[in-house]
Amino acid sequence: MDPECARLVIGWREWVRLDSLGLPPIKAKIDTGARTSALHAFKLTTFLRGGSRWVRFSIHPFQHDLSVVRSCEAPVVDRRAIADSGGHRQIRYIVQSDITLGNQTWSIELSLTRRETMRFRLLLGRTALNGRFLIDPGRSYCLGKRPRRLEP
Repeated sequence: MDPECARLVIGWREWVRLDSLGLPPIKAKIDTGARTSALHAFKLTTFLRGGSRWVRFSIHPFQHDLSVVRSCEAPVVDRRAIADSGGHRQIRYIVQSDITLGNQTWSIELSLTRRETMRFRLLLGRTALNGRFLIDPGRSYCLGKRPRRLEP
């Protein structure tokens, strides 16, 4: 069997988990036009831990609900100039996190940026998805509907 045919099909939006950041399930937009994945983050502060640079940030994990705030910490992998969809370049912190989509878990890089004006708190770019899934842009939530919300 052709390995391409054996890949899971995902839609243009899916529910994912970022357990290593301690976040509840998040609705993600699958965006093959974006190279780098982006996570909504604000109140970014950097600090040293064990001689390594870390970043502490806050996130509103639920779309349309600013009352729930989660704080996260992660080691800084890099700082890069990232172009947004309008072509504007911004220097962003890059962190690494495990992501779970369906029954697959792997490590990805995430750029941290404010996304409160965007419909999705998480954008999954092509680098994170490369070689793992086939994407059907006409479908949504191929790997499951919204998980039960754990927050009030």
